[in-house]
Amino acid sequence: MDKSPNSLLAQTKRRLRRFDLKARKGLGQHFLVDREVLGAIVAAAELSPSDVVVEIGPGLGILTGELAQKAGRVIAVELDDKLAALLKQTLASLDNVTIINDDVLKIAPQDLLEKQAGLGYKVVANLPYYITSPVLRHFLEASAKPRTMIVMVQKEVAEAIAAKPGDMSLLSISVQYYAEPKIISLVPAQCFYPAPKVDSAIVKIDVYPKPKVDVDEKGFFAVVRAGFAAPRKQLANSLAQGLGKDKAEVLPLLKEAGIAPQRRAETLTIEEWAGLWRVFEGGKDADR
Repeated sequence: MDKSPNSLLAQTKRRLRRFDLKARKGLGQHFLVDREVLGAIVAAAELSPSDVVVEIGPGLGILTGELAQKAGRVIAVELDDKLAALLKQTLASLDNVTIINDDVLKIAPQDLLEKQAGLGYKVVANLPYYITSPVLRHFLEASAKPRTMIVMVQKEVAEAIAAKPGDMSLLSISVQYYAEPKIISLVPAQCFYPAPKVDSAIVKIDVYPKPKVDVDEKGFFAVVRAGFAAPRKQLANSLAQGLGKDKAEVLPLLKEAGIAPQRRAETLTIEEWAGLWRVFEGGKDADR
């Protein structure tokens, strides 16, 4: 990584000193200081002058400036009051950038956009571990979904998001129900200042026009959550525990869905979960 006086690391340190700021551990702040990684994020977003970008956690605004050169409009949402003030000052000359000092989870995406993204919008975010899942759900479950999300997350979380059957988790299902995720590149810890304890990865999430399977969303995820209630257990046991049923009630439903009871939740495809939900819904109808 470049450590010259003109490097991104040096630029970051100067900006922090100028505004008397330090990275806040409580907010999981680690500033990206590698230009190649910065370029990879911008390239992955495939921006055009017609694009509206929502950037979450713009930090010192270095990526924000790059996004503003490619996109028609950038809406940068920063929780940290001091960083938001810095951004409003340092990016004041960019008339296509709007800085919002707020918690992105408290703003509905459709309100954030102010009806200016008729063809959809894109999300770019460097997400701390503690907020990754809530932010993904916030946008993927919204009525105004993005077309694409480019997110920097912990490597372990990236692998969970893009997992294949055999390594699936509730997070995997929650993302892949709505979208197709792909790990673009791994990002070593030393690409950040201060360096975190773990490596990260850039994930591109292309959102489907409609969910991958045709189900009742609430009911589908109730079954999925039940299946992962005890992920180390066989599916028959974890479903019984998660749904508050006897194992004897669950076994014939698994058989009807064509799923072996000894399998574990991590091995099921989204289509198999959908089939299982349909069988459980049919069982409810039979009980009425």
